[in-house]
Amino acid sequence: MFESPDTLALGLITGVAFGFLLQKGGVANYQTILGQLLLRNWTVVKIMGTAIAVGAVGVYALVGGGAATLDIWSFQIGGVIVGALLFGVGLAVFGYCPGTSVTASGQGSRDAMMGVAGMAVGAGVFVAAYPSLEPVINGFGDVGKITLVELLGVSPWTVILALVVMVTVALWLVERHEGSGTRPPPAHGETALKPRPAAPARERSA
Repeated sequence: MFESPDTLALGLITGVAFGFLLQKGGVANYQTILGQLLLRNWTVVKIMGTAIAVGAVGVYALVGGGAATLDIWSFQIGGVIVGALLFGVGLAVFGYCPGTSVTASGQGSRDAMMGVAGMAVGAGVFVAAYPSLEPVINGFGDVGKITLVELLGVSPWTVILALVVMVTVALWLVERHEGSGTRPPPAHGETALKPRPAAPARERSA
C-alpha cells in the first residue's frame, strides 16, 4: 500500500526543496499569481516553463540510467476536460494552485490555509462520489496509455530538445514583453500612485 521508507524520505526531501524554491521564487504570493492571471506579471510562467524543461531532462535521464521508471496513466478525455475546468475555476477563485497553496500556508497565509482545508474536503468528496462519476468520465472515451513520443515515433530526446527550445524561445519573448514597459500590478497594500501634476507657474506682476 505504501512505498518503502527510503522512497518516502526522498519524497519528503524533494517536496521540502520544491516548496522552498516556490517560496523563494515568489509564486506563493497571491499578488504574483493574480498578476499572472491578469497577464501583468509573468513570474509564474517563467518558473513553470523552466521546471517543465528541467524536469523533462531530469526524468528521462533517470529513466535512461535505470534509476527510475515511467508510470504512464491512461488518457481519459472526460477526466482531462473536467479536471482542467475544475482546476482553472479553482485557481481563478482561490488564487493558488495546490503546490503554491501549501507553500503559502507554510509562510503563514491564512487564506491559503483555508484553501488547503477545502482541497482536503473536496478530495474526500471526490473519492466518495467517484463510483458515480466514473461512468460519466469514461463516457467521453479512453485513448489508453499513450505518449507524444509514441505518437510521433521518435526518440524521447528529440521531443525533449524541441520542448527545451520552445520554452527558451517563450521565456525570451516574455522577457522582451516585460522589457517593453509592461508593469506588474502593485503589491498587496500598495497603491499605484500617479505623478502629481506640477502647479502652474504664477505670472509675475510687472
